Amino acid sequence: MSYKIKSRIWIESENHVLLGEGRVQLLKAIETEGSLSKAAKTLGLSYKKAWSLIDSVNKSAKKPVTINSTGGKGGGGAELTDYGKQLIAVFDEINKNCWNFLNEQIQKLDEL
Repeated sequence: MSYKIKSRIWIESENHVLLGEGRVQLLKAIETEGSLSKAAKTLGLSYKKAWSLIDSVNKSAKKPVTINSTGGKGGGGAELTDYGKQLIAVFDEINKNCWNFLNEQIQKLDEL
């Protein structure tokens, strides 16, 4: 019989979610697309929902995670700060280490 552990992790700051898998996906999409609206569309989110998530991340983080430019003739855009890129890397590492640990732990059932 094969067992699996199911889990999702997120990082909170003062009872507010800083990062989770969805927010990290949105940040990565912003980095790829160069725009919050394009990133939202790519992920099937409304612009309002995406803006709310990014606003929450920026308010919970120690430093700004994104830099936004307003629309105009060339249109607006969004990009990740260096701090934002570092947050993503750290979250990805934590998440990977968490899954590695859980995979090791589930093997204990095979030993029974």
